[in-house]
Amino acid sequence: MVDNCSPDAVARSIREYEGVTRKRGIGELIECLRINEQPNVVASFGEDAAVIRQDDLALLLAADGIWSKLMEADPFWAGYCAVLVNVHDIAAMGGTPLAMVDVLSFKNGELRNEVTKGMQAASRQFGVPIVGGHLHPDTPYSVIDVAILGSMQIDDVIYSSNARTGDRVVAAIDLDGRVHPSCMANWDSVTMKSDETVRRQIHVMQELAQRHLVTAGKDISNPGLIGTLGMLLEVSRKGAELELEAIPRPDLKAHDLSFEQWVRMYPGMGFILTCPDENTEEVCRLFEETGMTARPIGWVNDSSSLSVSYEGATTSVFDLKQDGIMRIIDTAKLV
Repeated sequence: MVDNCSPDAVARSIREYEGVTRKRGIGELIECLRINEQPNVVASFGEDAAVIRQDDLALLLAADGIWSKLMEADPFWAGYCAVLVNVHDIAAMGGTPLAMVDVLSFKNGELRNEVTKGMQAASRQFGVPIVGGHLHPDTPYSVIDVAILGSMQIDDVIYSSNARTGDRVVAAIDLDGRVHPSCMANWDSVTMKSDETVRRQIHVMQELAQRHLVTAGKDISNPGLIGTLGMLLEVSRKGAELELEAIPRPDLKAHDLSFEQWVRMYPGMGFILTCPDENTEEVCRLFEETGMTARPIGWVNDSSSLSVSYEGATTSVFDLKQDGIMRIIDTAKLV
Protein backbone atom coordinates (compact mmCIF):
# COMPACT_ATOMS: atom_id res chain seq x y z
CA MET A 1 0.00 0.00 0.00
CA VAL A 2 1.02 3.62 -0.56
CA ASP A 3 0.73 5.34 2.82
CA ASN A 4 -1.26 8.59 2.97
CA CYS A 5 -1.68 8.69 -0.79
CA SER A 6 -4.18 11.23 -2.11
CA PRO A 7 -4.74 11.53 -5.89
CA ASP A 8 -5.57 15.20 -5.38
CA ALA A 9 -2.34 15.85 -3.48
CA VAL A 10 -0.26 13.94 -6.04
CA ALA A 11 -1.85 15.80 -8.96
CA ARG A 12 -1.32 19.19 -7.33
CA SER A 13 2.30 18.45 -6.41
CA ILE A 14 3.08 17.47 -10.01
CA ARG A 15 1.32 20.44 -11.61
CA GLU A 16 3.19 22.85 -9.34
CA TYR A 17 6.57 21.11 -9.58
CA GLU A 18 9.34 23.23 -11.09
CA GLY A 19 10.49 20.29 -13.22
CA VAL A 20 7.09 20.50 -14.94
CA THR A 21 6.48 24.26 -15.00
CA ARG A 22 9.89 24.92 -16.60
CA LYS A 23 8.69 23.08 -19.72
CA ARG A 24 5.95 25.61 -20.51
CA GLY A 25 8.12 27.82 -22.71
CA ILE A 26 8.96 25.05 -25.19
CA GLY A 27 5.95 25.53 -27.45
CA GLU A 28 6.50 29.26 -27.90
CA LEU A 29 10.19 28.68 -28.60
CA ILE A 30 9.39 26.09 -31.27
CA GLU A 31 7.30 28.63 -33.16
CA CYS A 32 10.34 30.93 -33.27
CA LEU A 33 12.74 28.26 -34.56
CA ARG A 34 10.87 25.77 -36.71
CA ILE A 35 11.45 25.61 -40.48
CA ASN A 36 8.99 23.29 -42.23
CA GLU A 37 9.43 21.09 -45.30
CA GLN A 38 12.83 19.61 -44.53
CA PRO A 39 12.62 16.26 -46.37
CA ASN A 40 15.34 14.43 -44.42
CA VAL A 41 14.00 15.49 -41.01
CA VAL A 42 11.58 12.76 -39.98
CA ALA A 43 10.85 14.16 -36.50
CA SER A 44 12.21 16.97 -34.38
CA PHE A 45 10.59 19.11 -31.67
CA GLY A 46 8.64 17.11 -29.12
CA GLU A 47 10.84 14.03 -29.35
CA ASP A 48 13.78 13.14 -27.11
CA ALA A 49 16.03 13.35 -30.17
CA ALA A 50 15.59 14.67 -33.69
CA VAL A 51 15.40 11.93 -36.33
CA ILE A 52 17.29 12.64 -39.55
CA ARG A 53 17.06 10.15 -42.40
CA GLN A 54 20.25 8.96 -44.04
CA ASP A 55 19.28 6.17 -46.46
CA ASP A 56 18.09 3.28 -44.23
CA LEU A 57 19.59 4.82 -41.10
CA ALA A 58 18.20 7.31 -38.64
CA LEU A 59 20.71 9.78 -37.24
CA LEU A 60 19.55 10.83 -33.77
CA LEU A 61 20.57 14.28 -32.59
CA ALA A 62 19.84 15.64 -29.13
CA ALA A 63 21.13 18.23 -26.66
CA ASP A 64 20.57 18.88 -22.99
CA GLY A 65 21.68 21.27 -20.30
CA ILE A 66 21.95 21.03 -16.53
CA TRP A 67 20.12 23.19 -13.99
CA SER A 68 22.38 25.79 -12.41
CA LYS A 69 21.02 24.65 -9.02
CA LEU A 70 22.64 21.25 -9.52
CA MET A 71 25.92 22.81 -10.66
CA GLU A 72 26.03 24.83 -7.46
CA ALA A 73 25.14 21.87 -5.25
CA ASP A 74 27.51 19.28 -6.71
CA PRO A 75 29.63 20.05 -9.79
CA PHE A 76 30.84 16.43 -10.17
CA TRP A 77 27.25 15.10 -10.19
CA ALA A 78 26.22 17.90 -12.56
CA GLY A 79 28.94 16.84 -14.99
CA TYR A 80 27.94 13.20 -14.67
CA CYS A 81 24.28 14.04 -15.29
CA ALA A 82 25.13 16.14 -18.35
CA VAL A 83 26.32 12.93 -20.00
CA LEU A 84 23.66 10.70 -18.43
CA VAL A 85 20.67 12.69 -19.66
CA ASN A 86 21.98 12.77 -23.21
CA VAL A 87 22.66 9.05 -23.30
CA HIS A 88 19.09 8.53 -22.03
CA ASP A 89 17.68 10.68 -24.86
CA ILE A 90 19.23 8.42 -27.50
CA ALA A 91 18.34 5.25 -25.61
CA ALA A 92 14.70 6.36 -25.28
CA MET A 93 14.41 6.34 -29.08
CA GLY A 94 15.93 2.85 -29.25
CA GLY A 95 19.22 4.13 -30.67
CA THR A 96 22.91 3.53 -30.08
CA PRO A 97 24.67 6.60 -28.65
CA LEU A 98 27.84 7.31 -30.66
CA ALA A 99 29.57 10.47 -29.43
CA MET A 100 29.06 13.79 -27.67
CA VAL A 101 30.27 17.39 -27.90
CA ASP A 102 29.97 20.03 -25.20
CA VAL A 103 29.67 23.77 -24.62
CA LEU A 104 31.22 24.65 -21.25
CA SER A 105 31.29 27.96 -19.38
CA PHE A 106 33.23 28.30 -16.14
CA LYS A 107 33.96 31.08 -13.70
CA ASN A 108 36.78 29.23 -11.94
CA GLY A 109 39.18 26.35 -12.52
CA GLU A 110 38.21 24.35 -9.44
CA LEU A 111 34.60 24.09 -10.60
CA ARG A 112 35.77 23.17 -14.12
CA ASN A 113 37.89 20.34 -12.77
CA GLU A 114 35.04 18.78 -10.79
CA VAL A 115 32.53 19.09 -13.63
CA THR A 116 34.84 17.51 -16.18
CA LYS A 117 35.70 14.68 -13.78
CA GLY A 118 32.00 13.88 -13.59
CA MET A 119 31.62 14.06 -17.36
CA GLN A 120 34.59 11.77 -17.88
CA ALA A 121 33.31 9.23 -15.34
CA ALA A 122 29.91 8.94 -17.05
CA SER A 123 31.44 8.94 -20.54
CA ARG A 124 33.66 6.02 -19.57
CA GLN A 125 30.88 4.12 -17.77
CA PHE A 126 28.43 4.29 -20.68
CA GLY A 127 31.11 3.92 -23.35
CA VAL A 128 30.17 7.11 -25.22
CA PRO A 129 33.13 9.41 -25.95
CA ILE A 130 33.21 13.20 -25.70
CA VAL A 131 34.92 14.24 -28.92
CA GLY A 132 34.97 18.05 -28.91
CA GLY A 133 32.97 21.18 -28.28
CA HIS A 134 33.51 24.75 -27.16
CA LEU A 135 34.89 26.40 -24.01
CA HIS A 136 34.09 29.82 -22.51
CA PRO A 137 36.93 30.02 -19.92
CA ASP A 138 36.22 33.43 -18.41
CA THR A 139 32.48 33.84 -17.86
CA PRO A 140 30.80 35.21 -14.69
CA TYR A 141 28.62 32.08 -14.63
CA SER A 142 29.07 28.29 -14.98
CA VAL A 143 26.98 26.25 -17.42
CA ILE A 144 27.18 22.75 -18.98
CA ASP A 145 25.47 21.91 -22.25
CA VAL A 146 26.06 18.66 -24.13
CA ALA A 147 24.88 17.47 -27.54
CA ILE A 148 24.86 13.83 -28.60
CA LEU A 149 24.70 11.84 -31.85
CA GLY A 150 23.19 8.37 -32.14
CA SER A 151 22.06 6.05 -34.88
CA MET A 152 19.69 3.16 -35.60
CA GLN A 153 17.59 1.68 -38.38
CA ILE A 154 15.02 4.21 -39.55
CA ASP A 155 12.11 1.77 -39.34
CA ASP A 156 12.84 0.89 -35.70
CA VAL A 157 12.68 4.36 -34.10
CA ILE A 158 10.59 4.65 -30.91
CA TYR A 159 8.78 8.01 -31.01
CA SER A 160 7.08 9.87 -28.17
CA SER A 161 4.17 10.63 -30.46
CA ASN A 162 2.91 7.15 -31.37
CA ALA A 163 0.95 6.10 -28.26
CA ARG A 164 -2.33 4.42 -29.24
CA THR A 165 -5.69 4.18 -27.54
CA GLY A 166 -5.86 0.90 -25.63
CA ASP A 167 -2.08 0.65 -25.09
CA ARG A 168 -0.71 -0.32 -21.73
CA VAL A 169 1.45 2.26 -19.94
CA VAL A 170 4.61 0.62 -18.56
CA ALA A 171 7.08 2.21 -16.12
CA ALA A 172 10.59 0.75 -15.86
CA ILE A 173 12.95 2.02 -13.14
CA ASP A 174 16.08 0.74 -11.44
CA LEU A 175 15.00 0.86 -7.78
CA ASP A 176 18.37 -0.33 -6.49
CA GLY A 177 19.76 3.10 -5.64
CA ARG A 178 19.68 6.03 -3.25
CA VAL A 179 18.51 9.60 -2.96
CA HIS A 180 21.56 11.47 -4.19
CA PRO A 181 23.18 13.22 -1.20
CA SER A 182 23.55 16.48 -3.13
CA CYS A 183 20.10 16.60 -4.69
CA MET A 184 16.83 15.37 -3.18
CA ALA A 185 15.22 15.43 -6.64
CA ASN A 186 17.63 12.81 -8.04
CA TRP A 187 17.46 9.02 -7.55
CA ASP A 188 21.00 7.74 -8.16
CA SER A 189 20.98 4.13 -9.33
CA VAL A 190 23.95 4.42 -11.70
CA THR A 191 27.14 5.65 -10.06
CA MET A 192 27.48 2.51 -7.95
CA LYS A 193 26.78 0.12 -10.86
CA SER A 194 29.24 -1.60 -13.17
CA ASP A 195 29.76 -0.47 -16.76
CA GLU A 196 28.26 -3.78 -17.89
CA THR A 197 25.08 -3.28 -15.85
CA VAL A 198 24.22 0.23 -17.05
CA ARG A 199 25.01 -0.67 -20.66
CA ARG A 200 22.74 -3.72 -20.46
CA GLN A 201 19.95 -1.55 -19.10
CA ILE A 202 20.36 0.93 -21.95
CA HIS A 203 20.43 -1.94 -24.46
CA VAL A 204 16.92 -3.05 -23.45
CA MET A 205 15.52 -0.04 -25.31
CA GLN A 206 17.43 -1.08 -28.43
CA GLU A 207 15.92 -4.56 -28.27
CA LEU A 208 12.42 -3.17 -27.76
CA ALA A 209 12.92 -0.99 -30.83
CA GLN A 210 14.32 -3.76 -33.03
CA ARG A 211 11.50 -6.11 -32.09
CA HIS A 212 8.83 -3.37 -32.37
CA LEU A 213 7.42 -4.27 -28.95
CA VAL A 214 6.44 -0.74 -27.91
CA THR A 215 4.46 2.05 -29.58
CA ALA A 216 5.95 5.06 -27.77
CA GLY A 217 8.56 5.85 -25.15
CA LYS A 218 10.54 8.49 -23.26
CA ASP A 219 13.23 8.47 -20.63
CA ILE A 220 11.90 9.72 -17.29
CA SER A 221 13.37 13.20 -17.00
CA ASN A 222 13.12 16.28 -14.75
CA PRO A 223 9.28 16.37 -14.67
CA GLY A 224 9.33 12.93 -13.01
CA LEU A 225 7.45 9.80 -14.03
CA ILE A 226 3.95 11.28 -14.31
CA GLY A 227 5.11 14.58 -15.80
CA THR A 228 7.20 12.76 -18.42
CA LEU A 229 4.22 10.60 -19.37
CA GLY A 230 2.23 13.82 -19.71
CA MET A 231 4.72 15.10 -22.30
CA LEU A 232 4.49 11.82 -24.21
CA LEU A 233 0.70 11.97 -24.24
CA GLU A 234 0.73 15.63 -25.26
CA VAL A 235 2.58 14.94 -28.52
CA SER A 236 0.61 11.72 -29.06
CA ARG A 237 -2.66 13.64 -28.60
CA LYS A 238 -3.87 11.00 -26.15
CA GLY A 239 -4.80 10.70 -22.51
CA ALA A 240 -4.26 8.02 -19.88
CA GLU A 241 -5.38 6.87 -16.46
CA LEU A 242 -2.74 5.64 -14.03
CA GLU A 243 -3.13 3.54 -10.89
CA LEU A 244 -0.81 5.11 -8.32
CA GLU A 245 -0.48 1.88 -6.34
CA ALA A 246 1.07 0.18 -9.42
CA ILE A 247 3.93 2.67 -9.84
CA PRO A 248 7.32 1.01 -9.10
CA ARG A 249 8.94 2.49 -6.01
CA PRO A 250 11.61 1.64 -3.45
CA ASP A 251 10.94 1.38 0.28
CA LEU A 252 9.91 5.02 0.68
CA LYS A 253 10.08 5.01 4.48
CA ALA A 254 13.61 3.62 4.42
CA HIS A 255 14.68 6.50 2.16
CA ASP A 256 12.64 9.13 4.04
CA LEU A 257 10.58 9.91 0.94
CA SER A 258 6.93 10.72 0.47
CA PHE A 259 5.09 9.28 -2.52
CA GLU A 260 4.71 12.81 -3.95
CA GLN A 261 8.49 13.24 -3.81
CA TRP A 262 9.10 9.89 -5.48
CA VAL A 263 6.94 10.51 -8.54
CA ARG A 264 8.69 13.86 -9.09
CA MET A 265 12.22 12.43 -8.93
CA TYR A 266 14.64 12.06 -11.82
CA PRO A 267 15.77 8.41 -11.75
CA GLY A 268 19.27 7.38 -12.76
CA MET A 269 17.73 4.77 -15.05
CA GLY A 270 14.05 4.97 -15.90
CA PHE A 271 11.72 4.86 -18.91
CA ILE A 272 8.00 5.34 -19.50
CA LEU A 273 6.54 3.35 -22.39
CA THR A 274 3.32 2.42 -24.12
CA CYS A 275 2.77 -0.94 -25.75
CA PRO A 276 0.01 -3.28 -26.98
CA ASP A 277 -1.38 -5.21 -24.01
CA GLU A 278 -0.17 -8.52 -25.44
CA ASN A 279 3.45 -7.25 -25.36
CA THR A 280 3.38 -6.05 -21.75
CA GLU A 281 4.73 -9.23 -20.14
CA GLU A 282 7.67 -9.47 -22.55
CA VAL A 283 8.53 -5.76 -22.20
CA CYS A 284 8.61 -6.07 -18.42
CA ARG A 285 10.60 -9.31 -18.57
CA LEU A 286 13.39 -7.72 -20.62
CA PHE A 287 13.82 -4.90 -18.10
CA GLU A 288 13.62 -7.25 -15.12
CA GLU A 289 16.50 -9.33 -16.52
CA THR A 290 18.79 -6.30 -16.11
CA GLY A 291 17.80 -5.64 -12.48
CA MET A 292 15.21 -2.96 -13.25
CA THR A 293 11.61 -3.06 -12.02
CA ALA A 294 8.99 -2.79 -14.76
CA ARG A 295 5.25 -2.71 -14.19
CA PRO A 296 2.08 -1.88 -16.14
CA ILE A 297 0.64 1.17 -14.42
CA GLY A 298 -2.27 2.28 -16.60
CA TRP A 299 -3.96 2.54 -19.98
CA VAL A 300 -3.85 5.03 -22.84
CA ASN A 301 -7.23 6.52 -23.83
CA ASP A 302 -8.72 9.21 -26.10
CA SER A 303 -9.51 11.68 -23.32
CA SER A 304 -6.55 14.09 -23.77
CA SER A 305 -6.45 14.07 -19.95
CA LEU A 306 -3.86 12.42 -17.74
CA SER A 307 -5.53 11.27 -14.54
CA VAL A 308 -4.39 9.29 -11.50
CA SER A 309 -6.43 6.90 -9.35
CA TYR A 310 -6.09 5.40 -5.90
CA GLU A 311 -8.62 3.25 -4.03
CA GLY A 312 -11.51 4.36 -6.23
CA ALA A 313 -10.71 8.09 -6.22
CA THR A 314 -9.61 9.65 -9.53
CA THR A 315 -8.14 13.11 -10.20
CA SER A 316 -7.06 14.79 -13.44
CA VAL A 317 -3.43 15.93 -13.39
CA PHE A 318 -3.33 17.62 -16.81
CA ASP A 319 -5.89 18.60 -19.42
CA LEU A 320 -3.43 18.24 -22.28
CA LYS A 321 -5.72 19.70 -24.94
CA GLN A 322 -6.44 22.90 -23.03
CA ASP A 323 -3.21 23.42 -21.10
CA GLY A 324 -0.38 21.11 -22.14
CA ILE A 325 2.94 20.78 -20.33
CA MET A 326 5.07 21.96 -23.25
CA ARG A 327 2.21 23.95 -24.82
CA ILE A 328 2.84 22.27 -28.18
CA ILE A 329 -0.32 22.64 -30.23
CA ASP A 330 0.79 21.53 -33.69
CA THR A 331 0.95 18.14 -35.40
CA ALA A 332 1.94 15.10 -33.33
CA LYS A 333 5.20 14.57 -35.22
CA LEU A 334 6.67 18.03 -34.96
CA VAL A 335 8.88 18.39 -38.05
